[in-house]
Amino acid sequence: MTAVEIPTSETGGGTQRFPADQPLRLDSGALLSPLEIAYKTYGRLNAEKSNAVLVCHALTGDQHLASTHPTTGKPGWWSRFVGPGLPLDPERHFIICTNVIGGCMGSTGPGSIDPTTGRPYGLSFPVITIADMVRAQAMLIEALGIETLFAVVGGSMGGMQVLQWAADYPEKLFSAVCIAAAARHSAQNIAFHEVGRQAIMADPDWRGGAYDLYGVKPEKGLAVARMAAHITYLSEPALQRKFGRELQRDGLSWGFDADFQVESYLRHQGASFVDRFDANSYLYITRALDYFDLAAGYGGVLAEAFRRARHVRFCVLSFSSDWLYSTAESRDIVRALNAAGCRASFAEITTDKGHDAFFLDEPALDSALRGFLSAAAERRGIA
Repeated sequence: MTAVEIPTSETGGGTQRFPADQPLRLDSGALLSPLEIAYKTYGRLNAEKSNAVLVCHALTGDQHLASTHPTTGKPGWWSRFVGPGLPLDPERHFIICTNVIGGCMGSTGPGSIDPTTGRPYGLSFPVITIADMVRAQAMLIEALGIETLFAVVGGSMGGMQVLQWAADYPEKLFSAVCIAAAARHSAQNIAFHEVGRQAIMADPDWRGGAYDLYGVKPEKGLAVARMAAHITYLSEPALQRKFGRELQRDGLSWGFDADFQVESYLRHQGASFVDRFDANSYLYITRALDYFDLAAGYGGVLAEAFRRARHVRFCVLSFSSDWLYSTAESRDIVRALNAAGCRASFAEITTDKGHDAFFLDEPALDSALRGFLSAAAERRGIA
């Protein structure tokens, strides 16, 4: 097939700016304007515009899916899946990844300038939802001149966006891959998020969310929030295998230094996180996750959310040791898809790596994703 340039920017992405007369209408009733969406692309859109894949990132991700992160200098968060011969192949697919609204890597969020005040929004930024994130992505996809996505793919919060796409824009989807996600946030997940938010807001440098105006950051609170959340991304067997009760140095400190290697690991995770993420964005995005309950808008019946998506090909994947979004929750999604008459394949991948397995070297995940996308591409007629 002949490749063509996308109509609104060079291949590689950038920032899509929507004028004031194209506001984003939020579930809260607020209008967000002007709107900016930062995104990256990999590959070329074919002449038929039939090979576009939207990849949705998780809570602390961004648009740098497979390119060097400008702040950390590290490879993109899903580089192991994007490249020639990999499941997401730029020689075959036109891959798009956006920074969600509420984020801190270029899309409109609490750190953006409020045009009415000339200052960062801070806590005046409206509360957002997963549906709002998807609505913004749909605006971008339309601006790029793409009528139907070959696939929308995501893990964790990205998987929730995939489900929201299927419910809200099924006519724009050919296939959908939901990895390690759930159709609603559980009480336990809400509880962990609340601990993190309270840690941020208890930091004296948070300044009621206006820390940018004072030239400070609530780094200690944000680091603690990251530490608490990171525990949920791992499994007990993985922690035991990697760290056990190994000490950081010879002997105990008989104090509160990081005696154990696992303590040092979590402190490192917290310290490195504050260099690349914004505290207020963390508050807003975790709140969006907490509000997520896809069935709520359909009388509490999840299958009803998928009634219009019977033509979409679904793949749902879970990990056996994931206790953040368990296999049971993935099975609930599959049962709802089946009840709605949708075509859905499902696999539980056996691993002890926990929720974060979708970021890690997990050959069974590679195989499942590659097999599903290859079969869908054959159906779609993508060479």
